[in-house]
Amino acid sequence: MILQALTSYYERLAEQERVARPGWGSAKVSYAIELNADGTILQVFSLLREPENGKNGKWIPQVFSVPLPFKRSSGVKANFLCDTSGYIFGADQKGNVDRAAECFAASKALHQSILGTIESEAAQAICRFFDQWTPEQGVTDSETAPFWQDLTSGCNLLFYYDEEPVSADPKVQKAWQQHYDSEEDGIAMRCLVTGEETMIPPIHSAIKGIKGAQSSGAALISFNAQAFESYDREQNYNAPIGAYAAFAYTTALNYLIADWSNQVYIGDTRVLCWAESGEPAYQELSFELMMGGSQNVTENDIWSAVAQLSKGRKIEWDETKLDPKMRFYILGIAPNAARLSVRFFLQNSFGAFMQNVNAHHERLQIVKPSFEKFNSIPLKWLLEETVNPNSKNKAASPQLAGELLRSILTGSPYPATLLNAVELRIRAEREVNYRKAAIIKAYYSRNKTDKCPEEVLQVALNESSTNIPYNLGRLFSILELIQENANPGINATIRDKYFNSAAATPARIFAILNNLAEKHLRKLEPGKRIWLDQQRLAITEKLPERLPDRLVLPEQGSFQLGYYHQTQKRYQKKGD
Repeated sequence: MILQALTSYYERLAEQERVARPGWGSAKVSYAIELNADGTILQVFSLLREPENGKNGKWIPQVFSVPLPFKRSSGVKANFLCDTSGYIFGADQKGNVDRAAECFAASKALHQSILGTIESEAAQAICRFFDQWTPEQGVTDSETAPFWQDLTSGCNLLFYYDEEPVSADPKVQKAWQQHYDSEEDGIAMRCLVTGEETMIPPIHSAIKGIKGAQSSGAALISFNAQAFESYDREQNYNAPIGAYAAFAYTTALNYLIADWSNQVYIGDTRVLCWAESGEPAYQELSFELMMGGSQNVTENDIWSAVAQLSKGRKIEWDETKLDPKMRFYILGIAPNAARLSVRFFLQNSFGAFMQNVNAHHERLQIVKPSFEKFNSIPLKWLLEETVNPNSKNKAASPQLAGELLRSILTGSPYPATLLNAVELRIRAEREVNYRKAAIIKAYYSRNKTDKCPEEVLQVALNESSTNIPYNLGRLFSILELIQENANPGINATIRDKYFNSAAATPARIFAILNNLAEKHLRKLEPGKRIWLDQQRLAITEKLPERLPDRLVLPEQGSFQLGYYHQTQKRYQKKGD
């Protein structure tokens, strides 16, 4: 289904003229080699440009539509019109003179075979260039010498003629297309994507731009060992994908990855999404959700749109009418050496995804401190709560990231690893902050258990709750308040010493805490002492004479929510 969806997406993009046709692809080009009519070099000029985000001050290559580049892992295989210096000039910085000469000879043969009979000034200029150029000229030619170090660094070079890329010449384009269509190699088999009998290429184009994968590109479909082969079928003949489908899915995937404005990583996983119609507005809203909004869109705008879509209503977004019934796809891919791993692939109507996201957002709702400016918690912030803030590597577990995103989008139960990771951080930090409390509430709201009932899973303090662990958490917050009033500025509070053990073994610890509270109350002035003691007694009356010896994990969640709710109540303004 992944390849079928990507092939269909390519066809929508091709209709909208947003991607290249078969036989054409994109390449990052750093320098242009402009030729005279006699084949000599008129000038060399840089095609590097300043990045839009302006980071690091490093200029980046421009992306051009060029004849489809080959995927080269080894051997000599020349590309047409756009290639590295080893193929264009017969020289590079690798020091292997014989190989560079072989590359140049392959490029010369390719260009002259395609362009030799073409009645085009640009085509003939390239043929004359290859006829007269020698690799030794590079360091002495007046045009190439000033740029020689950069030209031979491995970057892509593109032929120009009359101030235009030769790849834009209609006659050259036609010649390349005829050559490409006649060069299909492989074995005739039935394509698994289109269902048609067609030529099956042995390898597919590389997928580039995934962080952590090979810079030269990685493969989504690849077989390179006998253990993976069936019926003696080598390479991609094990999964027969026709030349058209192979070009279509790789082009669509590279198009999605190249969109830097919608680059989202969850752990090591690159998240890609697209609508069946090919309209980018669906993607933009989805990425705004994952990234937590941007300068151009407010948080209220995003969640208002999500709420409307989750109710099945069409909305206007970025001058596009979003239909909740539109088929929508979400793909997570991660690097795996020379290949890509599919972490997840989800498909549903856009409205169904938004409905699940909206439900997740509502489960996270909990009273927040006054300094918290945002009403929602993006996925990346949730994952941050599972990581030690003092560790060098602050990336969340890739497996947890993928499982959590899948559970949010599908509405399935949250992964147990999420709760375990958050509980581990609470025990280490002895603090239940806003985001951790929201995670605990959301987890038990979706993963139901009678040990953490609905009465404790509230947005704010539930003073009428009779749940014992919840009220023990509330009591712990009041005892902490008593200590803070009796010993202002104390370095280590009862939370630092007893929070974890009070949540796990209350019968043993609260006896100690109540004795400490009596001593702390004696230090206070009468008015404050009576007020604090009344708050303590109001909660104590809800507790049995004998406290539980041990609380299981969901009961500890109730305790932590009770503590958080009561603590936020302490800081709430009287006007509120």
